[in-house]
Amino acid sequence: MTKNAPPRWDRKMQQRLARGEAAALGELYDRFASLVHSQAHRMLDDESAADLVTREVFGYVRENPDAYDPKQGSMRSWVARLTHRQSVRRLCAEDGARGGEDGAAAPADPEERVRRATAAARADYIVASMPAPLRTALELAYVQRRDYRQTAADLGVTEDEARRRLRLGLQLLSTAHTRPLEGSSPPGYGRQL
Repeated sequence: MTKNAPPRWDRKMQQRLARGEAAALGELYDRFASLVHSQAHRMLDDESAADLVTREVFGYVRENPDAYDPKQGSMRSWVARLTHRQSVRRLCAEDGARGGEDGAAAPADPEERVRRATAAARADYIVASMPAPLRTALELAYVQRRDYRQTAADLGVTEDEARRRLRLGLQLLSTAHTRPLEGSSPPGYGRQL
């Protein structure tokens, strides 16, 4: 398998979906529903809208199983892009409806809301996936409002080590605003949702 080839699971899942296997859709849902829902909720800040986007994304997958092309990336990134697109559509429709209610312009630029939500989701992912010592140091310093000396004492490490962990954690977190989304692709990939 080449470096950029999708995992075997992705290729087999695409084939199963294309054959119309109901169990395949269920398996895909089990694997990615929490990703879809959390991404939609982060972007829309609305539980019922996130539920609706989740249903729409998996409905689209059911109706268009051939829209996924394993050569273009992983199924996870494809599902995330479908979620992003559908959430943006819902966000734009919501903002348009709000603007029409009282004749005023929509209160916030949908693209800016999407950028903020994307950066926040990326930051959450980075914090959740960073090594436990860095994550714990950041939580002590920024959630529990400990300075580096108190953080060092709480962790049982030297002050230099506490500063190092905080610095490394913050450096990782700073990439949330500068790095593109994992699996992002140029416009026009696949068929539109």
